[in-house]
Amino acid sequence: MSQCPLPAGFRVELDSWTRRLTEELWFGGSPARVARLTKAGQAAWRELEPGPVTTPASGALARYLTDTGLAHPVPPALQTVPAVTVIIPVRDRSEMLERCLAALGGAHQVVVVDDASADRAGVAMAAARHGARLVRRETNGGPGAARNTGLTMASGDLVAFLDSDCEPEPDWIARLAAHFADPLVAVAAPRITGRALSTAAGRYTEANGALDLGGRPGRVMPGAAVSYVPTAAVLARRAALLTVARDGKVFDESMRVGEDVDLVWRLHEAGWRIRYDPAVQVPHHEPASWPGLLARRYRYGTSAAPLARRHRGAVVHLVIAPWPAVTVAALLARRPAPAAAAFGAALVTTGTWLRRADVPTSGLTVATVTATRQTWLGLGRYATQFAAPLLAGGLLGAGRSGRKAAAVSLLIGPPLAAWAGSTRTLDPVRFTLARIADDLAYGCGVWSGCVAARTLAPLRPVIAWRHLHIDQASRSAATKQEKPS
Repeated sequence: MSQCPLPAGFRVELDSWTRRLTEELWFGGSPARVARLTKAGQAAWRELEPGPVTTPASGALARYLTDTGLAHPVPPALQTVPAVTVIIPVRDRSEMLERCLAALGGAHQVVVVDDASADRAGVAMAAARHGARLVRRETNGGPGAARNTGLTMASGDLVAFLDSDCEPEPDWIARLAAHFADPLVAVAAPRITGRALSTAAGRYTEANGALDLGGRPGRVMPGAAVSYVPTAAVLARRAALLTVARDGKVFDESMRVGEDVDLVWRLHEAGWRIRYDPAVQVPHHEPASWPGLLARRYRYGTSAAPLARRHRGAVVHLVIAPWPAVTVAALLARRPAPAAAAFGAALVTTGTWLRRADVPTSGLTVATVTATRQTWLGLGRYATQFAAPLLAGGLLGAGRSGRKAAAVSLLIGPPLAAWAGSTRTLDPVRFTLARIADDLAYGCGVWSGCVAARTLAPLRPVIAWRHLHIDQASRSAATKQEKPS
């Protein structure tokens, strides 16, 4: 096991959700935890807080904080941008390819992989106009196969994967490349934003794009706030990709959808770091029509089962804690007394555990209310995606009005909460209807994939029986990091 502190020159920025309860105790991270800093750890933080990493101790603490999501790395500015090969898989869409290549501005070597296009001439003309190298595949193999073909043409330490329907800013590679000063970083990914369109479907994707992972940076891994990144636009260390190649193939060519998530998770399992940096944004064209949008969401859903079979426990659509789940169930059943009892039990059990661990209990009530709300929203979205017939039965079937009210809250609660936190490019009624249709399409895709793969793994909720992790964050604990081989 190798020790690898964050290199000198890196700074760290605390995550917006991190709370310093005391000088010794910090709360936050992804997944959430309580970090207990020893005297050595506190001294390292006093060195790290006002400036960059300068010593092994501050580098070790910086590694721990950025690995757990309590903080995020801020790399030093690049003096020169390294050579990068940009690989663009394309099948037809020559007009979009033209705009993509124009946006790159000729600053890097570009390899366009034509994945058996019908419009071979249009793709060839676009590549020639912008000085890109063109490689043709005679049979269509999908984006993973096309990227593998492009990788054989790459040179240099870094490669960028870019979809032909993206229009990046000229400096997107330079800004992401700074992360590779950390020798453990394999992939750095920008925020993928929906390209604004004049249609209602376009405005919906602008506010709620399927590839938009939000504005919170973080380490990418299963179970974290950002559990994957798409390769619609990423920068990667070529040597890291080769360490997880199978039979000489970096991407699994048997997967037509989800092959990028599979690669990211294989890199994580090998010990590499994957960074999501939403300060860098790459616009991505989304379907302009509802049929196109919903068909794409269906296809994305079909990848859940193959991914679950390859990465056991990584595909999770619902995580619930027992007491908040009981509280929500009682509230939906209009049973206030059991709901209050379950809420009180959550306070007592969590408070007892925190006191035994010498962790302050201030803010526990607010945290429990938040957990209950998130459980309700999670149950609602899960029901819409994967149990729509049961939800429809509650809405339309004969029975008590309370049952219908509960079904309505589960159906429209999550979309309205999403609308409140969005850019509000659509009114709440159309946004809610669109989000419900979006979730139904995705859920149908997941069910379809599960039937084909003969597994229900992606549909199984996970019950979080354990309380928060409590880490002992000292110099020795923070430096025990495994470096990929």
